Amino acid sequence: MRPAIAALLFATLPALAACTTPAPQFFGATRHTVSRGGIDFVVFHRGSRAEVVRLGYLARRDRDRVPALMAEAAGIATGCRVIANSMTTRLPGDTGEARFDLDCRVPG
Repeated sequence: MRPAIAALLFATLPALAACTTPAPQFFGATRHTVSRGGIDFVVFHRGSRAEVVRLGYLARRDRDRVPALMAEAAGIATGCRVIANSMTTRLPGDTGEARFDLDCRVPG
């Protein structure tokens, strides 16, 4: 990638992160930004659910670790325990967006 293009992309990343919007079910949810494993996530928290959106591009070979990092980000952002095996996505295998069930009675 050319240095000028890379600089432009990195300069616009904060603006793009600010534009991340939740699914309609999460409109009005509390918004958090969390970094885990060198990846930035936006977490929307409403009640006992969280939606996590990965920011930035990842090559296919780098995506295997993302679901676990998304669960960590949800727990850190919400202060709740992420319920095991509760992750759902709109597309099977999607690492760009996921939703989790939370137990907010137990600290994450």
